[in-house]
Amino acid sequence: MATTTEPASPLAPAETGLRANVLGLFDSIVMAVAGSAPAYTIAGSTAALLGAVAFAGPAALLYCGIPMLGIAWAFSYLNRIEANAGASYAWVGRVLHPSLGFLAGWALVISATIFMVAGSLPAGSVTIGLFDQAQANNTALVTTIGSVWFLVMVGLVIMGVRVTARAQWIMSGVEVAILVLFAILAIVHSAAHSVVPFSWSWFGFSHFNGMAGFAAGGLVAAFYYWGWDVSSNLNEEMKDSKRAAGLGGIIGVVIVFALYEIFTVATNLAMPAKTIQANAGDVLAVLGQEVWPGIGGKLLVIAVMLSTIATLETTLIQVTRTLFAMSRERTLPAFFGKILPVRQTPWIATIAVAIVSLGLFIGSNYIGSLSTILTDAISAIGIQIAVYYGLAGLTVVIAFRKVLFSSVKNFLLIGLWPFVGAVFMFWILGEFVATNTSDAVVIWVGLGGLAIGVIPLVIYWLLGSAYFKQRPTLGSTLPEDAI
Repeated sequence: MATTTEPASPLAPAETGLRANVLGLFDSIVMAVAGSAPAYTIAGSTAALLGAVAFAGPAALLYCGIPMLGIAWAFSYLNRIEANAGASYAWVGRVLHPSLGFLAGWALVISATIFMVAGSLPAGSVTIGLFDQAQANNTALVTTIGSVWFLVMVGLVIMGVRVTARAQWIMSGVEVAILVLFAILAIVHSAAHSVVPFSWSWFGFSHFNGMAGFAAGGLVAAFYYWGWDVSSNLNEEMKDSKRAAGLGGIIGVVIVFALYEIFTVATNLAMPAKTIQANAGDVLAVLGQEVWPGIGGKLLVIAVMLSTIATLETTLIQVTRTLFAMSRERTLPAFFGKILPVRQTPWIATIAVAIVSLGLFIGSNYIGSLSTILTDAISAIGIQIAVYYGLAGLTVVIAFRKVLFSSVKNFLLIGLWPFVGAVFMFWILGEFVATNTSDAVVIWVGLGGLAIGVIPLVIYWLLGSAYFKQRPTLGSTLPEDAI
């Protein structure tokens, strides 16, 4: 198979300024797991999942996890064609259409920025709760501590990817070790002291409130998994960008799927619905007290704190690398691409995101309760996730169309599975929007955030950015090692 010749794009490390050959496969896996933030997600999203589907949480995670793994395979194969810090932004633009690629990148930027609010709130709350639970709902204190943690992560990201990766080893390593321990304890405890008896129906469709309920659960479940693709945004900085970035994402999805299912089943068994809703921001800590009274809750609070801080860092990486890639191709202001010479990291993009996110974070504390903010943010982010994941799933099918039927493996991993993932993402998006038109906050933030992206798209298209003039070429010929 002939070697591909892609459109001119400043991708070589010497030209981009990003530090090349720093991260390996292990770093990729750690980043993928940290990006999904299992402890934070379980603690902060269980109430939203319960509110959407009740006891069908395990089913929602299963039926979203299968297509999500298809999207992970899509990212894996797209990485083999082109290593680009913009990931879906670049791939979708070069295969489907530049405008769709821009919107894929914009969807990630907006969802990540919103997440800074959803992540910084629990970071402050759980840190305070570790020392004084009575102050965990103190708005001013939560805002202050959450802002401090966020700024610490901003500093680590600016210091460079090597420092960032080492910090993730520590934070995510301790987090996952605690979660695995409590996964075992939760199973043992729930078998003997269940509030609700176990039922295999939790993995079926009987608990969903029709297709609308299934779509709502799928959107929340998509948020559960979201973040593993940070490994692809780091592909230009990896030693084996064609393999390590994609494989790390796949392994990361499998790991968090197992953790999510175990803890969701354990929560169904051990905690009444009222208890879960009353503790929407720290469900995991309450479960820890049930499983191991005294020290259990504290250990899981530590896991949630580390998970929240770690995912703030990976989300910053995702959004800053995407902004960097977009500015490099002049689809956003060029200053986002400024690199700190010694650390080789996009420092202006990082600071810009930090300023916007802190403003939103501080403002959000005065518009509703922690539970309301988290639930609305999760659903809004889910809308944006569905857009860029779905586009990536379609992109790999089109890019590899000439080899899809050359083997069963290609048909399954490059064709059918990613295509099913894409269809699923677009379906839950359409179904949710169609049946939740009265939820103005979620719809306006979710779709409105995407719509705002049309403004810079039109501006830079009119300014003559070469990105918008390119014809779909990625995948017209494939590198020999792409399969």
